[in-house]
Amino acid sequence: MVPLLLVLLLALILFGAGFAIKVLWWVAVAVLVIWLLGFLMRSAGTGGTRGRWYRW
Repeated sequence: MVPLLLVLLLALILFGAGFAIKVLWWVAVAVLVIWLLGFLMRSAGTGGTRGRWYRW
C-alpha cells in the first residue's frame, strides 16, 4: 500500500511540475511579445533619436 501511495504521490508531483512549467512558458512568451511591441513602438526622443520605452 505504501509503495502505491508513493508512486501516486510522485505522479502527482510530476504532473504539477509539468503543468507549472507549461504555464511559465506561456508567461515567458507573453512577456516577450510585450517587450517586442514596446521596443518597436517606442517614441522618438529629443534630437530625433529613439528613446528608451522603459524606465530602469
